[in-house]
Amino acid sequence: MNDKAEHKAEELKGQAKEKVGDATGNEQWQAEGKADQGKGALKQAADKVKDAVKGHKD
Repeated sequence: MNDKAEHKAEELKGQAKEKVGDATGNEQWQAEGKADQGKGALKQAADKVKDAVKGHKD
């Protein structure tokens, strides 16, 4: 799996974990889910910057 797919998967995993936390009232899972989403989104933003720089160099 490439980095972009892994980063998107991390974000989606976070969304699922947060929803399970919401459904069960588990605050730890809610917090972990939000954190995973944030990490995934940040990594995706970094991917976009890398792509933009790479495209600019070409």
